[in-house]
Amino acid sequence: MSASARIAFEEKRWEDAFALYSEEDRQRPLGLDDLERFGKSAALTAHEEAGFAILERGYTACLEEGDELRAASAAFWLGFRLSSLGEYGRAQGWLARASAIADRHGDCLVRGYLLVPRIHRLLLARDNEAARRDAMEAAAVGDRFGEPDLSALGRQLAGRALIERGDVAEGMNLLDEAMLIATADGLTDLGRGLVYCAVVGCCQRVFALDRAREWSTVLDAWCSTQTQLGLFNGTCRVHRAEILQLGGSWSAALDETRRVSDGKADQRELALADYEEAELRRLRGEFDEAGRLYEAASGRGLDPQPGLSLLRLAQGDVGAAVGGIRRVVATTVSPLGRAQYLPALVEILLAAESDTSGRDGQAYVAHSSGTDALGEIDAAAAELAGIATAFGTPLLRALALDASARLALHAGDAATAVPMLTEALDAWHALGAPYPAARIRVALADACEVLGDPEGARLQSDAARRVFADLEATPDLAALDAASAHARSALVHPADSILSPRELEVLRAAATGRTNKEIGAALNLSSRTVDRHVSNILTKLGVPSRAAATSYAYEHGLIRHESATG
Repeated sequence: MSASARIAFEEKRWEDAFALYSEEDRQRPLGLDDLERFGKSAALTAHEEAGFAILERGYTACLEEGDELRAASAAFWLGFRLSSLGEYGRAQGWLARASAIADRHGDCLVRGYLLVPRIHRLLLARDNEAARRDAMEAAAVGDRFGEPDLSALGRQLAGRALIERGDVAEGMNLLDEAMLIATADGLTDLGRGLVYCAVVGCCQRVFALDRAREWSTVLDAWCSTQTQLGLFNGTCRVHRAEILQLGGSWSAALDETRRVSDGKADQRELALADYEEAELRRLRGEFDEAGRLYEAASGRGLDPQPGLSLLRLAQGDVGAAVGGIRRVVATTVSPLGRAQYLPALVEILLAAESDTSGRDGQAYVAHSSGTDALGEIDAAAAELAGIATAFGTPLLRALALDASARLALHAGDAATAVPMLTEALDAWHALGAPYPAARIRVALADACEVLGDPEGARLQSDAARRVFADLEATPDLAALDAASAHARSALVHPADSILSPRELEVLRAAATGRTNKEIGAALNLSSRTVDRHVSNILTKLGVPSRAAATSYAYEHGLIRHESATG
């Protein structure tokens, strides 16, 4: 039977190999080589507890045979996998055993592997330079001992450390080196899977979409040739779903998330699949199902932001949206981590600024933090622009341009917004991302309306509508329809269309003769923000003074005469 199990192992039929070795192990003890294959089959099919038991047996058997370094290798992999599953107590015990053996043997391969958990801790502590040094040392140990698994893993970790500190070009070069090693012959399937998944995840973290697509294709091809693979299939499918979503293949992305099953994925993979499916459901207007999936992701230990806050915004619960997104931004430190949330912060706070529903809108924003909301939005957009400049990837640049343009548009400066929106649109088209591009077109349509170009606005809106219809993006289609209805009503009161709800409030308050300071106290705004609103009102209405703006508003029915006396 050993021959059948070995053949299944060599043919990468991992479930078959695991079953055959399990049967043989019940009949007679396996030798060390077969026990090692048995353990790898268990790992690659995600039979976690069985895999741990096999590694423990291998550790003991190696010590009994006097092969300490092989025992240390078993101890390392036990500790490494336990740590990745959050079982830190057991993990540290096994890693300490591996380290004690390595200390007795001096320069050895296991010493290089033992650097890997330390590198992960350094990255978590944001000590990126120390992480880079240790990762390059690990790669050098792998090179010296002819161990391509460690050579590739070390380079991948060094590349991640460089990227985290802002050296994107050099970091990406190391990631490419790691992938070239991983795609060549010589790596174990366990090592290859670790490197593939880590590199694709790192590319997505730095918003390097072109590299993420390239290497995700390699990862997907590798997973597809191994239908019995369990350990990496969930991660592979989630990465692929994220890329498919951005590329506009939403139905295919949904299919990928559904193929991440309980029997073949760990809790983190299941949580990521829940979150990705929730995002797709939210974008299609299936809000109840999206909410259930965000909750499921949270139950598995994943923070469901920014998606959950964007869902609450779409449901009209602006207060919950503001609270959720502010919390996650305030508690995220790393620039790349913050870049995941800052676009949503800008979108949600701008929506709250334009909202007139009391506590759930502008008043909630002001009272809940005591901050100047427009100043907060300005700071978030500026921070995002700085991160985009530091890391230099096209997708980050597009996000930063989008945020800054929307802020300018909100302030009534459509002429400034248009060039930024146009550049962002070109970037999204180059990235092959139809949905973000369509949202940019909606903003361009708004800008064209403000600038007196209704034909240009119609062209942009029609192009966006076609994309939303193809994607079944129901909420965006509904918003476009509502905007069209509002534009028709603006034929009666054009200034009502031009001014935001908050600007109308300021104009009505100014018509009573209040000073900017008094208006700010009444509306829970700083004097600086009121000054900015008044300036925007004058610009949008094309009038030279507050008195002229008040007169214009009366003439066009925006303010009733009793407002000035009551």
